[in-house]
Amino acid sequence: MPISMRSLRRPVKPLSVRQRTLLAVVGAAVAVLAVGAPTAQATLHDRRSAAVAPAAVASRGDAYIETRLFFGTRRPDGGPDVTGAQFTAFIDRMVTPDFPEGLTVQEGRGQWRDSNGVIERERSYELILLYPAAESRARDARIERIRDAYAEAY
Repeated sequence: MPISMRSLRRPVKPLSVRQRTLLAVVGAAVAVLAVGAPTAQATLHDRRSAAVAPAAVASRGDAYIETRLFFGTRRPDGGPDVTGAQFTAFIDRMVTPDFPEGLTVQEGRGQWRDSNGVIERERSYELILLYPAAESRARDARIERIRDAYAEAY
């Protein structure tokens, strides 16, 4: 027996205030996600998206690399800890000439587990370097010189 459209209709109850509010919130969330998704995709680009939309990437500026180096202040031979003045002199002598555009140094407290399983703690410094990605190979060698110089000096 064929079913007519009339027999499928049912009375619909009006939505409650709570249901309308929930529906509005869900609709707004979907709209925000729909608008934000292309922006997020453009921001998190990889080689494929860079090849597809080079103008969008280029308009954001040059790509930079961030390198963070951590320097402990305890000496392995048990000598006196590296002082703030000594560390500043090291930065001035060994880092600034290779990164004259700028850098950031933050003081901190570090810890690690030594070979005997003991947690060692010490005052430390975090050096943050930003430089153009196009210069990464040349800067890598400079960063290795900084590491070696600190290990040798302290």
